[in-house]
Amino acid sequence: MPSSSAPDRQSSLPMVTAGDELLITSIRTGNTQVFAVDLVFGDMRNLTRSPQSENRYPIWSPDGSKVVFTSDRDAPETWNLYVMDADGKNVHRLTEVVEHGICYFPTWTRDLIYFGYAPGDGKEAAIGCVEPDGSGFRVIGPGRDPAISPDGRTIALTQHTGHGYCLFAMQADGTRVRQLTTHENEIGAVTPVWSPDGQKLLYSDQVGTKLELFVCDFDGGNQKQLTHLEQFAASSAWSPDMRYITFRLTDYDYWRYPDSKEYVYREKKADKRPVWIMEADGSHPVVIEALHYQCALDGSRPVWRPIRTTK
Repeated sequence: MPSSSAPDRQSSLPMVTAGDELLITSIRTGNTQVFAVDLVFGDMRNLTRSPQSENRYPIWSPDGSKVVFTSDRDAPETWNLYVMDADGKNVHRLTEVVEHGICYFPTWTRDLIYFGYAPGDGKEAAIGCVEPDGSGFRVIGPGRDPAISPDGRTIALTQHTGHGYCLFAMQADGTRVRQLTTHENEIGAVTPVWSPDGQKLLYSDQVGTKLELFVCDFDGGNQKQLTHLEQFAASSAWSPDMRYITFRLTDYDYWRYPDSKEYVYREKKADKRPVWIMEADGSHPVVIEALHYQCALDGSRPVWRPIRTTK
């Protein structure tokens, strides 16, 4: 195991800047809420403030002025997309999914929001698309965990290939589907995400019985393992300057087993899926102490605000 990839729980955070903010979900209020967190000072702002509901998968708008997220606030076990200002005000619902339908992993670029879509009527999981005002909803095609490239032209996604999940890409209109990785990941949680310059993809892949983070070029070339933590690393995100990577880490792939998934969500163990940070080459991984406890168990990415609030 490369020494540079071994976890260093005693290390301090990398040289992030005061004002660098992450979006994350937390259970500190009892329900899953969306918070903005200052990485240096640990200040946390509850943006959703919606008791008795679950709010997940937040993502910034390209200019950092708004946040889109999913919530079951209007219908139990039915997850629609919502958008709000960066301070949590002016919440607006974007989708009208059928009962038990699920929107998840939204990703926002240019004038469109793409997201994972499980219709709730037994149909195949798909990738949906909607405009930021809620108009123009449509289904792009089959797939999971979509991530739209910064230029709005290419969707990275996950598809099951027979024995496991692989990384794919397609045009934003659903055409020209192409496979980028061939190693079949039986665990899932591939959760691809683009680098800010659109040249690379972060994703999770199976190593033995665990998940580690990998990086590859936009076309699937130069695949490289970044972490060697021997747990389940997923839901990664780049800092705007591409110097750092944040991700979620857990010791158990509970999402694969309905009974255990229900149990851990109900138990809400405080340190089950904290946020970690490392250098972009995979070196010096360390848990973010402000996000060590009370992070929610869902697969929300710890997403960096795209525009710095300080210089």
